[in-house]
Amino acid sequence: MISVEEALDKVLGYVDVLGVEERPILDCLGQVLAEDIYSGINIPPRDNSAMDGYAVRSEDSKGASGQTPRFLRVIDTLAAGDIPGCRLEEDTAIRIMTGAPVPEGADSIVRFEDTDEALRAGSTDEIGILKEVEAGSDIRRSGEDVRRGAKVLSRGLVIRPPEVGVLASLGCSTVKVIRRPEVAILATGDELVDVSEPLPAGRIYNSNSYSLAALVRRYGGIPKMLGIARDSEDSVVASLRNILEADMLITSGGVSLGDYDVVKDVLVKQGEIAFWTVRMKPGKPLAFGMINVVGSTGAVEKIPHLGLPGNPVSVMVTFELFVRPAILKMMGKQNLTKPSVQAVIRDSVVNDDGRRIYVRVVVEERDGQYFASLTGPQGSGILSSMSLANGLAIVPEDRPGVSAGDTVKVLMLDWERE
Repeated sequence: MISVEEALDKVLGYVDVLGVEERPILDCLGQVLAEDIYSGINIPPRDNSAMDGYAVRSEDSKGASGQTPRFLRVIDTLAAGDIPGCRLEEDTAIRIMTGAPVPEGADSIVRFEDTDEALRAGSTDEIGILKEVEAGSDIRRSGEDVRRGAKVLSRGLVIRPPEVGVLASLGCSTVKVIRRPEVAILATGDELVDVSEPLPAGRIYNSNSYSLAALVRRYGGIPKMLGIARDSEDSVVASLRNILEADMLITSGGVSLGDYDVVKDVLVKQGEIAFWTVRMKPGKPLAFGMINVVGSTGAVEKIPHLGLPGNPVSVMVTFELFVRPAILKMMGKQNLTKPSVQAVIRDSVVNDDGRRIYVRVVVEERDGQYFASLTGPQGSGILSSMSLANGLAIVPEDRPGVSAGDTVKVLMLDWERE
């Protein structure tokens, strides 16, 4: 039995960053940029108005106030996207909308609210300026956001909504990114029934495949559900014929010591096994290695295989600890760790077999301090306890337990700051 850290190191040591693909920018959310992005344009492309108002020469507003307006002749109106057709001369103004290009001769914008426009009842031939403005007032300068030729986004950056917007502002419709891993998911067990079928006596629905597919998708991968394999090597091997082009295989069940736990045996025969069993609870029976797959060219390829336990809580906990970091590394991401907090635990937890325990908890913040409460019974088959939890409190393997009031480390499962 190896430690959690040893197991994770082995998993990460077997997976590599995937190749590059070019995709539409809206499809790249959460992916890692695979190229530096340089701007071919200035943003904004030319000086433009930051407000609705009047383009003026600042010297023509000198001394203007509510008591002593400066009256200017209005010679044109500009909307965003218009091209100015005339030059601003002394004692003239051009009515201008936000985003419209600043006309030649103007050096400032007077906002509507600093004019007497509201008092003129539709007359636009003349405007009274009620406030003196400085040169440059409310003008957005060409290139003040992005200069032509500047590096705007760097390779290795995770694409978020702001980056999508920046790419669109540069006229980029597609971009090169590290591709998403395709993860094959196979559940094993004679007792399993798909959720679309009636439930016979003595059977249970296959929740694990759906939990795993949701987790794969949440962390950026592409799930490929293979269905259910029965508790025989032939059935498992037959199901594995469908993992062509997958970057990783996840199975649930079949890795314990029972007579019908055959997944680890298949892993040994079809590839290599790096470890089996981890010093943790839940999730002790966990097999990892490389499995041989015949590729489309006929060549034998190896893909990483994580054989997770069969109990639904164990499946989700081991995914968070081992599969999630592997998926993130394959996507080229650098931060592979879950957010964590130090919290005061409100319940006692006994550790009587020297394994690291991951306890399902609800974490709340009060007056700058975090508090963690158990979600109820902690059996590895109680999936509803995961639904109630937003964190996993850690009881170290070298401690006999924790008491109510102790401070513990909590890995946050759902976290606004993640």
